[in-house]
Amino acid sequence: MTLRRILVVEDEDNIATALEFLITREGYAHDRVASGAEALPRIRDTHPDLVLLDVMLPEVSGYEICERIRTDPALARTKVLMMTARGSALERRKGIELGADGFISKPFELKDLRAEVRRLLAP
Repeated sequence: MTLRRILVVEDEDNIATALEFLITREGYAHDRVASGAEALPRIRDTHPDLVLLDVMLPEVSGYEICERIRTDPALARTKVLMMTARGSALERRKGIELGADGFISKPFELKDLRAEVRRLLAP
């Protein structure tokens, strides 16, 4: 059985470390990039099952990355869970309108993140 793959797109090391710990504990394979400019090439190269995507990134925003994922037919099956410290309803609506499969506000409870990841990766 092949492990489900998750790409973490997060520029803050402490958050990325916590995410990678959770992902590893849950039994998923993972990779990480720390800037928006690195995200799309890595997504296209590795075709992860899920992208944990920060909204506020250096160079290219998470919103722009999400939009590009959704307009690329080769990435149509890629799930996107957006994360932001600005968890307003407007931010959430914008992410969902751009095609995000889920949206979680930072700081998040690990159990909430675990539940969202499981939901998005369910067969």
